[in-house]
Amino acid sequence: MILGLSRTWSLAGYLIAAIIILPLLAIIAQAFVPDEDVFSHLFNTVLPTYISNTILLMLGVCICALLIATPAAWLVAKCQFPGRKMFQWALLLPLAMPAYVVAYVYTDLLDYAGPVQKMLRLWFDWQSPSDYYFPEIRSLAGASVVLALVLFPYIYLLARTAFMEQSSSLQHASRVMGCGPWQSFWRLSLPMARPALAVGASLVAMETAADFATVSYFAVPTLTTAVYDTWLGYGSLSAAAKLSAIMLLVVFSMIGFERFARRKQQLFQKQSGPNENSVSKLKGLNAGLATAYCSLLLLFSFLLPFVILLQYAWDYFDESWNAAFWQYSFNSLYIAAIVSVIAVFIGVLLIFIQRISPRVSDILPSRLASTGYALPGTVLAIGILVPFTMLDFAVNDLYEYFGQAGPGLVFTGSVFIIIFAFCIRFSAIAIGSVENSYKRISPSLDMAAITMGLKPKALLWRVHMPLLRKGIFAGLLLVFIECMKELPAALLLRPVGFENLATYVYQFVSDEQLEHGALAAIVIVLVGLVPLIYLNRSLEQEN
Repeated sequence: MILGLSRTWSLAGYLIAAIIILPLLAIIAQAFVPDEDVFSHLFNTVLPTYISNTILLMLGVCICALLIATPAAWLVAKCQFPGRKMFQWALLLPLAMPAYVVAYVYTDLLDYAGPVQKMLRLWFDWQSPSDYYFPEIRSLAGASVVLALVLFPYIYLLARTAFMEQSSSLQHASRVMGCGPWQSFWRLSLPMARPALAVGASLVAMETAADFATVSYFAVPTLTTAVYDTWLGYGSLSAAAKLSAIMLLVVFSMIGFERFARRKQQLFQKQSGPNENSVSKLKGLNAGLATAYCSLLLLFSFLLPFVILLQYAWDYFDESWNAAFWQYSFNSLYIAAIVSVIAVFIGVLLIFIQRISPRVSDILPSRLASTGYALPGTVLAIGILVPFTMLDFAVNDLYEYFGQAGPGLVFTGSVFIIIFAFCIRFSAIAIGSVENSYKRISPSLDMAAITMGLKPKALLWRVHMPLLRKGIFAGLLLVFIECMKELPAALLLRPVGFENLATYVYQFVSDEQLEHGALAAIVIVLVGLVPLIYLNRSLEQEN
């Protein structure tokens, strides 16, 4: 152990990791508790549909996102065309848009009573639905497309980075061997970018599995909606835990299958040097097609929904600008601020322990703590309800034992449980941000600090913290926006009468009245743009 790292630091790391994986352990334990035949009823009736829809939705979203993100990433990374510099950052904007808001906008546009079908009936003199065919937006395919439009930036960002890091000498070699631009992309660049595409697809799959509002609005029954309905409809925590365990099995199986499929793949390449010019200048029709593709992608994924939101907010501003809007905005902001600080504190502590301790066992806490992000919001909520419900009962039983009136639902009936859930889910983001910053700090600084007699606490506070400012700030921003957008966990765990912006907007979406919640939705989107802009500027500085 360097710097005389005491057992206290290691125990603190393991304690934090144990708290974060507590919901996962609680789900596994609760899944073995009898549930009064609720799960048996679901198993014999609708469970196969839930599982098949979840798998098909994850596959559909991943395939759609890959198909639309990969060409955009290649064009932006390897080609020069009008608007390229703007598209580099603009194609990240859809991440700031809640998927259920996009779902509402496109349903409003494409439904039978929407303007698109009205225009078609007017143009072609169609009188009824039997006169023509139009794809049903409220379907599994519709949900796949909408979620892909919102989630494709995960793949786009990683793929763009992978394409930019590919050596131009390999591209030139492929041209010498007779490969055209398309063959060079298909046979060389795409296989080398496969690891990045796989990681992006895994993130998209996890986000899809975690989505509740979009599939609920489209009436597509998945395991996420099953967990929600089982708990609130049947009141069976054990059956909900069983469904949650199945959901985790589906998510981890898909990720494990992808990693198994590329287990023997090894890629070695020389990264592009600073003086290499690997960007091809497109001309004429090709340049126009590249600009048109990126423009249409940005239009349908962000600009069109955002403009419609602005119109809704303008038309209903007087009704939306009220005390409830301010109260729910304050609820979202202060919860997000508290969670951001706690998550970053966890990230700094765990990565600091990992850095200064040579023991392999001290790396484990940060890895365990990062698993919280893989838990979908509904699953996480069930995993938290199990131990804290028991704790609430234990507290009240203790008061009753001493002849006192119990305090009621101290944990599950307060905002504490939402903050706890968000900390577990989003600590992984802070850990990743801090770890990335730590990689830029030379170990020689630690050695110099040891020579000067600094202890672990002084090393962290006086040497590391000033150098971690950017990583800490990025972690704060990313966790903050995720807290603002998180819906499933907030819906299941919120105390009676408590609302934040996400639950407030969702209530209007589910009631087909997004117009009244458009102002709140715009606040969520605008707050989400801040970390995206910061992320893009950081990437530009690195490149």
